[in-house]
Amino acid sequence: MKFGFCLMSDVTEIGFFRHVESLGYSSVWVADSQMLFSDCYAVLALAARQTTRLRIGPGTAICGTRIPPVQAAAMATINAIAPGRVFLGMGTGNTAMRTMGQKPMKMADYSEYLRVLAALLRGETVDYTFEGVTKPVKLLHREDRGMRLDPPIPLYVSGFGPRAMALAGEHGDGIIFAIPPRGVPVAQALGHARQGAARVNRNLDGFRNASLTSVFVLEKNEAVDSDRVKAAIGPNVMASVYYFYDTVHETGIQPPPFLDRIWGPYCKLVEETPPEHRHFRTHEMHYTGLHRGEAALIDEQLIRDTCLIGTADELVERIRELEHDGLEELVFAIGTDAKWRLAEDFARQVMPRL
Repeated sequence: MKFGFCLMSDVTEIGFFRHVESLGYSSVWVADSQMLFSDCYAVLALAARQTTRLRIGPGTAICGTRIPPVQAAAMATINAIAPGRVFLGMGTGNTAMRTMGQKPMKMADYSEYLRVLAALLRGETVDYTFEGVTKPVKLLHREDRGMRLDPPIPLYVSGFGPRAMALAGEHGDGIIFAIPPRGVPVAQALGHARQGAARVNRNLDGFRNASLTSVFVLEKNEAVDSDRVKAAIGPNVMASVYYFYDTVHETGIQPPPFLDRIWGPYCKLVEETPPEHRHFRTHEMHYTGLHRGEAALIDEQLIRDTCLIGTADELVERIRELEHDGLEELVFAIGTDAKWRLAEDFARQVMPRL
């Protein structure tokens, strides 16, 4: 099992990359959300210069904000600085798009985007349609003008539903998804990817997988809902709530059962904001802080329902189960200052035992 972090992109905190590299982590994934954080590629360029072993890449880059040739060029540029240490995670843009009041990319458009991007990353010529005009495109002068496609850049497709997971098998070199209780079992996610690969008669030899989750190492006898836990990963808990708020109101489905007991009070908090600005309210604290009244909604059960939390012994047992199920990498999302201690606690208390 490999371990990494997903950071909310901050150009003033490049030292965290060196910190986790020294602790033995494998990767850092950098969130791409243009209305909230530093530009992810600027951060990755600086991080590439200040690390030597760490794998780095967007986690995840957003389809709706950069066309495929721009994504490919950006990744080829980072690969020129840190050859063989970069990867590209791609997603439809839940937060990045919703902070602008827009919806994430639809699955059919996502598939076409990934088709073009994957071909460009392989150095191929591919038909690409832009503003109604279709022409063949490829990266030109890629090996002598500050861009490199060799060593190859793995493409991880972000999938949180069956159709997106299938697209990972159809177009990607790997998949990044969510594990239970918020997500799906490892075998199910990989099964969807295999179904996508079968649609195009694709072999998945060497296919990679990673899960984005939230983790916390409890001290002896520490309560799951202690003030320290809430300060560190309370924003992670609420990020799950924000996600379902949008889904419920757009589709008319019922909220998942684990949110039943807080749904009414949470909606009341959100609806204090005028409708025209509500898309600010639901995402502006993404992984970084809590709005007034949200901490009171977070209890032990909600934390357990959204996070991988426990003592070192408990985490070791749970992670061994995930590894047995076929999970290859755990990526820990965090946007608070608690990430420095969390990285140390997990590296010293859990990683040596796995």
